[in-house]
Amino acid sequence: MSKMMSSSVIDQTSSLSISSQNILSNGTIVDFSVGSMPANYGYDESFSKEDDEEDSNEESSQFKPRILIMGLRKSGKTSIKNVVFHKMEPNETLLLDPTTKTNLEDISCCSFITFQVYDCSGQIDLFNDPTCDYIALLKGCGSLIFVIDAQDEDQYTDAISCLTQTIFKGYNINRGIKFEVFIHKVDGFPDEKKMDIYNEIQQRANEMLIQQDATESLIQKIYLNYHLTSIYDHSIFEAFSKVVHKLIPQHRQLERLLDFLCNSCGLERAFLFDVASKIFIASDCISPLDTQLYELCCDKIDLVLDISNIYAPKDVEGISADDSSYTCVKLNNELYLYMKQVDKFLAFVCVIRDEIFVENRGIMDYNLTLFKDSIKDILSAQKTVSQDQSVNNQNNTNSSEPDTSNMANNILGNL
Repeated sequence: MSKMMSSSVIDQTSSLSISSQNILSNGTIVDFSVGSMPANYGYDESFSKEDDEEDSNEESSQFKPRILIMGLRKSGKTSIKNVVFHKMEPNETLLLDPTTKTNLEDISCCSFITFQVYDCSGQIDLFNDPTCDYIALLKGCGSLIFVIDAQDEDQYTDAISCLTQTIFKGYNINRGIKFEVFIHKVDGFPDEKKMDIYNEIQQRANEMLIQQDATESLIQKIYLNYHLTSIYDHSIFEAFSKVVHKLIPQHRQLERLLDFLCNSCGLERAFLFDVASKIFIASDCISPLDTQLYELCCDKIDLVLDISNIYAPKDVEGISADDSSYTCVKLNNELYLYMKQVDKFLAFVCVIRDEIFVENRGIMDYNLTLFKDSIKDILSAQKTVSQDQSVNNQNNTNSSEPDTSNMANNILGNL
């Protein structure tokens, strides 16, 4: 019965036109209403992984995706980690002590995924340090982020040389590793200068990879991506979002859910956010990501958290979770910015035109309910897979892993 109703609802609004070019230029808040949102979002306390703790933590962390953050000293690695995952103000990062050893943090990103972040000291040569087992570290690595200080042009050669060495050794150890280069500290540069730095670093890195690779085939085999980032704007959150996307097996299925929701409700854009870090777990694929829209969504999340930390009731864990909570901001360009809580850590944010929002509010709320149920089913499927993997590992079995992508595809039929 619910499937028939869902199909009927989607058919009623499938002809709605969708456009998202510069949809939020000069948008200002003229009306605001807020429901109850979770307060005191945060992550587990960070900890450094000492040598004598490795065995005790190995079993619990085996199935968590691993991100390595590497780069030369003073390139901004620890600042990135603290701004993204610990909500540190950018100006406060100036007071951070230099990182002198490789630190591990277990990040509880949201209810959908958890992962580990290794902050590698730029003062230590990871590959020549006898106290560090870099082979074991890279074998379990999903993504390797290499940070280059864009403001220190004198260090470009050393940084790119270290990058290429890391790529060669990393790829030989783990063929599935994804290399992400953060060209960092680009704040203050004009756009033309940013692109010049981007092209220079990319070109020099590619040339050095070709020179060191006798077969000249490595550059076609590796996954290597570049990002312009700064902790003083939202570019670092956008870049980290793209890194996290590759660690989520169901990311494509979540995108398809958002695409279906946009088509059924006439939404301009839609995002699924991890509220604590402002990393978007997925977005629709109808149009390219609008940086201005992403920044506005992040600002809205900050606003909601500030208000809920003051007024929202808290449970015994200090968190207020209400699945019926929502916020709605009307802009002066005939658009609404709508945010609805999915669960304790995930929030759905969308942009919708004024006339569509007013006429189809009931349809949108109904489809959002189906969307939330689908997300919860995907979360439940992922949790079941993780538990099965843990049991198989303990029993030393060679049984194949459950295909959560197929589970997610089956769930799509409910929307």
